[in-house]
Amino acid sequence: MGWQTVWPRWRGGLGLGLAIAAAAMSPVLGAEAATEASPAGASKNAAPAMALVRTTIARSTTIASDLIFTGDIQAQSQVNVAFRTNGKIAKRLVEVGDHVTADRVLAKLDPQEQRANLNNAQAALTSADALLTQAKLNFKRQEQLLASGYTTRPSYDDAEQQLRTTQASVDSARAALGTAEEQYSYTDLKAGVDGIVLSRTFEVGQVVQAGQTVLVMAQDGPRDAVFNVFEAVLAAPPASKTVEVTLQADPRVKAVGRVREISPSVDAASGTVRIKVGLEETPKAMSLGAVVIGTGKFQPRPAIVLPWSALYRWQNSPAVWVRDPQTGTVRPRPVVIERYGPNTIALKEGVTPGEEVVIAGIQLLRPGQTVAVSKTLEATR
Repeated sequence: MGWQTVWPRWRGGLGLGLAIAAAAMSPVLGAEAATEASPAGASKNAAPAMALVRTTIARSTTIASDLIFTGDIQAQSQVNVAFRTNGKIAKRLVEVGDHVTADRVLAKLDPQEQRANLNNAQAALTSADALLTQAKLNFKRQEQLLASGYTTRPSYDDAEQQLRTTQASVDSARAALGTAEEQYSYTDLKAGVDGIVLSRTFEVGQVVQAGQTVLVMAQDGPRDAVFNVFEAVLAAPPASKTVEVTLQADPRVKAVGRVREISPSVDAASGTVRIKVGLEETPKAMSLGAVVIGTGKFQPRPAIVLPWSALYRWQNSPAVWVRDPQTGTVRPRPVVIERYGPNTIALKEGVTPGEEVVIAGIQLLRPGQTVAVSKTLEATR
């Protein structure tokens, strides 16, 4: 009787326990059943939700990129100024930046040696003149005596020869005097041209040699805008040799020039090529050394222009999303960018004309995702 009394209670408790355990395990069993009912990995490959995008039809257009570089204003002609004789510098009369005329004295040498040579040449000429006067009188006397028959022919010939020799000595002394005067004038340094002093390499008291450059001058006249550009730029040179030059300090000051010279070699230090643009007219504000900005245009070439919003990063490379009109799905397409504009990008490769490119709503797109097009805009030009 005791067993019969206890058993129903225990059996009822067991039933309640099994019911609670079954209730606790039902979510797990439901999940396992759902997993077994669905294919393996179906949750990962499930199609993403449809996205709403805007697109544009790619069109081929012609673009001309701008080539912009910074340079400075330089003189087309520079003159290296040097003394034409040796000596010690006694005076310096100019500073860097001074504008000088052709006949202005820029520096002076100590003329002691040249003055002594000049005095010797003058004395030699005076002596030769005295001998010439004596030879002329002797020849005149021999000429008269020969006419009267009081001298011999050989004596007359000797007097004539002496006159000619003395005359040659006078001519030589006069030439030596001219050379001494010229050497004396070389103690004054003159540029010979009008221009601006760019640099100097001498000081008072320094001994210089003939031909040693002591000043560099920019000759007055036409000016160049000089730019250093990378060699790769010259592989596709601008369509026109005309370059617009703008003063960096004041963009309102502009000038137009033409490419006058392209260096045939690459600078080993900077890896650039020097280009000189001759200015047709140089504004006064574009003084020597002024920083300028040159703008040229490349040859026109075909490209596909899209708005900035179409650009996407895919596998660490620039890309765009292209929509397949047959299936309505999108795929990322790597592209090669020709150039970047203020609001657009120009594509060199990756998209062909006629393809539909997503330009808005690309943030949440996935490869193969079906999209709905809210609006197709006109292609950017």
